[in-house]
Amino acid sequence: MTQATTTAVSFIDQGVGKKAKFVTADSLEQAGLRLKQADFILFVACAAVTVGVVGFILGGIIFGLLLLAATPFAAKIWLAFLTARRRAKFASQLGETLQMMAGGLRAGHSLLRSIDAVSQEADAPTSEEFARIVTETRLGRDLKESMADAALRLKSEDFDWTGQAIEIHREVGGDLADVLDHVGETIRERSEIKGQVQALSAEGKLSAYILIALPIGMFVYLNFANPGYIGTLFASLLGWGMVVFAVIQLVIGSFWLSRVVKIKF
Repeated sequence: MTQATTTAVSFIDQGVGKKAKFVTADSLEQAGLRLKQADFILFVACAAVTVGVVGFILGGIIFGLLLLAATPFAAKIWLAFLTARRRAKFASQLGETLQMMAGGLRAGHSLLRSIDAVSQEADAPTSEEFARIVTETRLGRDLKESMADAALRLKSEDFDWTGQAIEIHREVGGDLADVLDHVGETIRERSEIKGQVQALSAEGKLSAYILIALPIGMFVYLNFANPGYIGTLFASLLGWGMVVFAVIQLVIGSFWLSRVVKIKF
């Protein structure tokens, strides 16, 4: 079994992995998954086949095919969820991270030593990203580039500001610990405002989730409760057209609701 798995992973890695648009090594890294690209693709493929077979047994070939096709999209959504959660956790830790860096600088440590201390004492994902910055810097990469790449990976505007503040200090001098304190205070105030906005928009998001899930849930329920009633849709060209039109409407409505409840500030 192990040899078969290894062979499958090697085949995917050589034949599919480099061309796969479904998932990349960078997206797995951003999600915090310590998996190779080929391993993840093989896992999703096995899950899709398993779910498809279960769907075929429970609801017939059409339901099985729908589940088979939906599994990769579900995996993509799950990956996006993990990435967003990791980025949000990094953002929530950034204020405390800057305090740790400022404390290290006041204790007499160099900037790189303070960053190294954060990589050892902070929680993940901050510790992971700062450890990567330290490693890249020790291998000869400029600190500015490493921090800019980390900000880009995490889509953190606040951390990008931090990197810019550090770079300005390296050029003009001054008390970097004091600068980091001011940046950290600004970030904490932004986080507080962001939390208030999220709390106020939570009801709208919940309503959007319910409105999107309701037609899908009713379709699944009726497929099990009264298969003949749902089967009528798939018995004629008109029925298939209604299904396609309903899916298009659901996609458009979902996109519109996502724009309404997404507030930028």
